[in-house]
Amino acid sequence: MMATPTQVSESVQAHYTRSGLGDLILAALERAGKNLNRLTPEDLAPIDEFHIRGRAATLELARAAKVDATKRVLDVGSGVGGTSRCLAREFGCRVTGIDLTEEYCSAAAMLSDRTGLGELVDYRHGDATSLPFPDASFDIVWTEHAAMNIPDKPRLYQEMYRVLKPGGTLAIYDILAGPSGPVLFPVPWARTPEASFLATPDELRSLLKAAGFEIESWLDTTDAARAWFVALAEKIRKEGVAPLGFHVLLGSDFPAMAQNQRRNLEEARIVLAQIVARR
Repeated sequence: MMATPTQVSESVQAHYTRSGLGDLILAALERAGKNLNRLTPEDLAPIDEFHIRGRAATLELARAAKVDATKRVLDVGSGVGGTSRCLAREFGCRVTGIDLTEEYCSAAAMLSDRTGLGELVDYRHGDATSLPFPDASFDIVWTEHAAMNIPDKPRLYQEMYRVLKPGGTLAIYDILAGPSGPVLFPVPWARTPEASFLATPDELRSLLKAAGFEIESWLDTTDAARAWFVALAEKIRKEGVAPLGFHVLLGSDFPAMAQNQRRNLEEARIVLAQIVARR
């Protein structure tokens, strides 16, 4: 029997929710020797860009999408706000984040205030398949590592198209289904297959075109992702987890997730793509 949309939503939220997440992050920052009263985005770097290759991947996509201070950006699946803060700080643009996990939205707002970026970023708790924004609200819709948790992909991309201004840009950096068989679980986005919904590259192309987008560029970044994750998994295997890292968000099974993710990349069970499309 297939899970209902509500059951899927609850499963995804259960995967990501950690009670008192903001306090956990602050405690980890303190253990890492950071000054909680004068936090910088660099202090948060090990935790706040919750996707493969972190800030480097964000900046590559930002350049491809031509982000600048005149742009109004929507970050779909904004997590604890690392990407929105990076874009606001590097380019001076206004960014609104939306995330299904309320704990993430609260932590994102707190960390943005503590890094002095609260004026440029704001966060909404909500569903990416029913975006709480008027038509043609944004110059750029941005998403990194979010669609893997969303089963209703036609609706997701239709909503992204709807809230974009005519001529606006869709910027995607996502994990897609690879050619060589099923994903090994747990992984950072799902502990079981019930919360994982990967599209293949061909399926994503079709979804974007069906929603009305014109694909401008498509870059396979799997090789860079594999090298990055192999290094991360090896570091965790040798040294254990550092005070500050993704395990603060995901809990004690993150090392197992990291080793599986390494295998998923090495065995081509998943691939990575950076995509820029136009409305």
